[in-house]
Amino acid sequence: MNRFENPALATLILRLSLGLMYLAHGSLKLFVFTPAGTAGYFASLGLPGFVGYLSIVAEIGGGLLLLAGFRARWVALLLTPLLLGTIVLVHGAKGWMFANEGGGWEYPAFLIASSLALFLLGDGGKSRAAKLA
Repeated sequence: MNRFENPALATLILRLSLGLMYLAHGSLKLFVFTPAGTAGYFASLGLPGFVGYLSIVAEIGGGLLLLAGFRARWVALLLTPLLLGTIVLVHGAKGWMFANEGGGWEYPAFLIASSLALFLLGDGGKSRAAKLA
């Protein structure tokens, strides 16, 4: 390993960026679309409305757990089906580019790859709280 290689720091950066992304995405559903609006959108996709509420909890909770470094690799793995669902139910039919109308599937696919990479790398630099757990 040379002086520019630091796998623990790279994993930490990946974990924190994924944590912020999940937290931001869940917060968007909570504060902008509102829980009721999110549930209504999920119902319009043919899913039970309560799945919208679960996605908000999963994204905000998962984001916070990733930021804290608590069982981060497993949190990242458990959030992957949520992203897969967005590709299958929403973004897959919109084409590859996320800039397409309605958002394509490139961004969720990248987040799946990033989440799987974090799972394979491990937790990275842990926070003090995670070390106590």
